[in-house]
Amino acid sequence: MKLGTCYYPEHWPESMWDDDAYTMAKFGITQVRIGEFSWSRIEPSRNKFQWAWLDKAITTLSNHNLKIIMCTPTATPPKWLIDEIPEILALNEANQTRKFGSRRHYCFSSKNYRKESRRITNILLNRYGKNPNIISWQTDNEYGCHNTVVSFSPMAEKAFQKWLQVKYINIENLNKSWGNVFWSQEYNTFEQILLPNNTVTEANPAHSLDFKRFSSDQVISFNNEQVNIIRAHSDALITHNCMGHFTSFDHYALGESLDIMTWDSYPLGFLDQGWSTEKEKLQWMRSGHPDFAAFHHDLYRNCSKGRWGVMEQQPGAVNWAPNNPTPANGMVKLWTLEAAAHGAEYCSYFRWRQVPFGQEQNHAGLFDSRNEISQGALEVAEVSSILGKLKSLETASNEVALMFDYPSKWMLDIQPQGNEWNYEKLCFEFYTTLRRLGLSIDIISPDHDISKYKLVVAPSLPVIPINLLQNAKIANTKLLFGPRSGSKTSEYQIPPEYPFNRDFQFIKSESLRDSASLKINMNDKIYYSKNWRDIIECKGINNIKFSDGHPAYIHHVDYDYLATWPTYELLKDLLLNLTDKIGIKTACLDENIRIRHTNDLTFAFNYGDEIVDISKMTPENKFIYGGSKIDPHGISIWKTQKNK
Repeated sequence: MKLGTCYYPEHWPESMWDDDAYTMAKFGITQVRIGEFSWSRIEPSRNKFQWAWLDKAITTLSNHNLKIIMCTPTATPPKWLIDEIPEILALNEANQTRKFGSRRHYCFSSKNYRKESRRITNILLNRYGKNPNIISWQTDNEYGCHNTVVSFSPMAEKAFQKWLQVKYINIENLNKSWGNVFWSQEYNTFEQILLPNNTVTEANPAHSLDFKRFSSDQVISFNNEQVNIIRAHSDALITHNCMGHFTSFDHYALGESLDIMTWDSYPLGFLDQGWSTEKEKLQWMRSGHPDFAAFHHDLYRNCSKGRWGVMEQQPGAVNWAPNNPTPANGMVKLWTLEAAAHGAEYCSYFRWRQVPFGQEQNHAGLFDSRNEISQGALEVAEVSSILGKLKSLETASNEVALMFDYPSKWMLDIQPQGNEWNYEKLCFEFYTTLRRLGLSIDIISPDHDISKYKLVVAPSLPVIPINLLQNAKIANTKLLFGPRSGSKTSEYQIPPEYPFNRDFQFIKSESLRDSASLKINMNDKIYYSKNWRDIIECKGINNIKFSDGHPAYIHHVDYDYLATWPTYELLKDLLLNLTDKIGIKTACLDENIRIRHTNDLTFAFNYGDEIVDISKMTPENKFIYGGSKIDPHGISIWKTQKNK
């Protein structure tokens, strides 16, 4: 794995660049990302270009054997362009213009902006496409950040109407698919269809779902335009930097055109602003949730055929969460090595130096604005040394996969049917439970080949692909479905029958407030579930029941079905029973410990602030780094003993 940093030469006097480049190389950094917000400095007015500074920056970095990741600058169209073409700006859900003065201020459906983004990308590639020091290109920056996937502009409305016409061919098909006979919502033409905002009560859910699908497709088509231009001028790798806990567009679809997917990892920021309990936010305040980074590593790895990296790694306190603590000593090292254990090709720290001005002046860097070294920078140097000893890190072939689906998220967001329902949180809790059993996990789409897995877990899959059950049976892959699976059609309607071979039937569902619970008796022990349950009936199938007699968990020869949102203890024991039956080896881990297997190494990570003894997990193993007692926020690495 290579180490890198995000650098903004335009923010600093040219006299500092050479020393910066020298120090980067000294700390083990080999790649530097530049340029993603530099449009106004490259082109201060239309067709008036300033290249000298960027040429010099590339040369200076290259002189120290640093390779360049160059970005297209389209995330920040300059003020002169906005003044020239005001329609570039997006409109929010209240139809208010999202004004210039920040970033990501454009509408994906603006044809004029599409033209301008292609123009500047072509100009940039004409100049630097063949530069041998540029080894990768990043398209734009963090698509969708600040709720910018959707736009309610007139351009978006016209583009949506055309998208619908291509999908449905004629208006009769759309009316039937959407169920527009309900509330007299039938349309005579596609031009009558407005965007689903500012309605009296909720918009038609099928209408809202198609708008989410359309908006995702707009992101993908915008990205593909840049990818096509880059490929015409350069043989370098192409990437985009995605974000954590972000689901407004389909990242599997985005990855189809990329060579390597990257994402921006900020464990502390996302813990503080996320759904974790107050207890968890205090417990992992300086380390981040033990599964946050790993979840996204495993997700993005399968978004681009196994090639992925971290484009922005948190090096210190951030500036955008409700509260912004400093990472505990050792965490920058831990986060980096955890990325390596999950197969990252690259880990880049955001940013090289804290900037003393602008919106991000309180965001830490490896060096502060006074050029004083940070704890994070010291750990980067240590990581570089450790990576040199590990050599190649080949991702292991995992036995278990978790199914995560963006359209399922959109569908269940539109009609959650309960305040406590959160698709991503449910998936994350399943993932956490699997990880606490010592398992290395792949995260896959419903369309992914499942034949290599012994177990595939779908925490909730409202639309079940037509061949999924049959493919699992052929591959002898066990499927575990969670609540609400099979409950919808792709047209966002209740299906006429459940998709499980009529083995059981859905009767109704109920959502519960967070303080409520449902009692389940399993193996003479009382367990609980929360938030949701499917009320189903089945005959002749082995099942575990709620206290009122309704099935809670169904054991079928081809699949298992969990009809409720489980607590950790319930899910843990269900999974222990299931993995034991199908021959998957597990280990119950301390809540602060996570492990990850590569092809020949095992990594153990301690997210807690106390020493943890893992000697029972590591008999007769030779440690490459650390030992059987892992320090607070520490790491141990050992050679994996192969089964004979």
